[in-house]
Amino acid sequence: MSQAVVPVDVDISLPPLHPGQRAVAEHRARFRIVVAGRRWGKTRLGAVLCFAEMLRGRRVWWLAPTYAQATVAWRDLTRLARVCDQQKLPIVIRLGDLLVQAPTGGWVQVRSADDPDRLRGEGLDFVVFDEAATIPENTWTEVIRPALADRKGRALFIGTPRGRNWFWKLVQDAQRDPIQWQAWQVPTVGHPLSNPFIDPNEIEAARRSLPERVFRQEFLAEFVEDGGGIFRNVRSQAIAQRQERPQPGHVYVIGVDWGKFEDFSVFLVLDATNRMVADVVRLRQIDYTTQMQQLIALAHHWRPLTIVAERNAMGEPLVEQLLQRGLPVQPVQVHAGVKHALVDALALALEQEQLFLPGWSEASWLIDELEAFTAERLPSGLLRYTAPPGQHDDGVMALALAWSAAAATPPPAYGPTIWGW
Repeated sequence: MSQAVVPVDVDISLPPLHPGQRAVAEHRARFRIVVAGRRWGKTRLGAVLCFAEMLRGRRVWWLAPTYAQATVAWRDLTRLARVCDQQKLPIVIRLGDLLVQAPTGGWVQVRSADDPDRLRGEGLDFVVFDEAATIPENTWTEVIRPALADRKGRALFIGTPRGRNWFWKLVQDAQRDPIQWQAWQVPTVGHPLSNPFIDPNEIEAARRSLPERVFRQEFLAEFVEDGGGIFRNVRSQAIAQRQERPQPGHVYVIGVDWGKFEDFSVFLVLDATNRMVADVVRLRQIDYTTQMQQLIALAHHWRPLTIVAERNAMGEPLVEQLLQRGLPVQPVQVHAGVKHALVDALALALEQEQLFLPGWSEASWLIDELEAFTAERLPSGLLRYTAPPGQHDDGVMALALAWSAAAATPPPAYGPTIWGW
């Protein structure tokens, strides 16, 4: 461990950096890129470098994709301000502007990059792009790069990968200009420049709990290609046989994804005891009254512990009707974050061969949906899980909802567990 470098005329010791952080901090490249796994210490590195530049009397910006993400860096910067105060160097904190200023005249301001046009006009000495992959490319090319020109400013790009977007291209371009640019790509653990304070057992536990592609991106810092292949082992896991009736001692759950005209409504029955799809009903262009009748009949036949039903839009009044009838409904508002979590959990179950899909021919459409299910990279850098154009993902979502309940349902110790029947 060594102390971060600060100007000799400012007698301040900033918090120490681990060897990987120190390698980046001491490199002389004008533009530095750090692609690192979670908990590597990217934010702390950036904050220390911002303070070092500020203490030299320079103008510094910290750019984050959104205001909410900006507050994380702000907490680190205010902690460093307290470190300086303890060493008799007063730092002014302007909360309203998210700005800290040193007696040297230098300052650091935290800004959100969600509206690049609001960032124009400022001449800068140093800029940190936090989670650079999720900041629009033109923020760098059209706004910040020109702002660094007159003062010959420098930049640090930090983040985890988000597919092969402009952040990935920036890393490739850096290799063609090793004088001005330098890039590091480092996993959380297992590399000479990894964070030595992270327990490898924690990362191994994360590997077991995440789909492979998510783990590779978030902890191995790999640029995983976008596209299909979200679910693995689909064909090999399609061995479940349709069940005619509930098996004695087994617990069942039902996942519900509503549709009416272009989409399908799918009611999927999952045997939570042996993790096998037991039955599935797919309806299209059928009025909601008839759909409700079919779902109620299905529930009375299977006696599920839980019916996990999408509550979005059309689902709201339908869920209310089911609750009024005394059915064990667990409503779920499926927004982007929830969908992401549901799909990741389903992908992990299939990777680890914990879930068995229907092997009967009438349900082959579900296998097709799972194999076609894809990820689309949004301009923000985030993923949107969806079916390809002209195809459907209703069965995928009904299965994901059912699995969310089954995964939380331990096998019964003394016969079936029945709720409200």
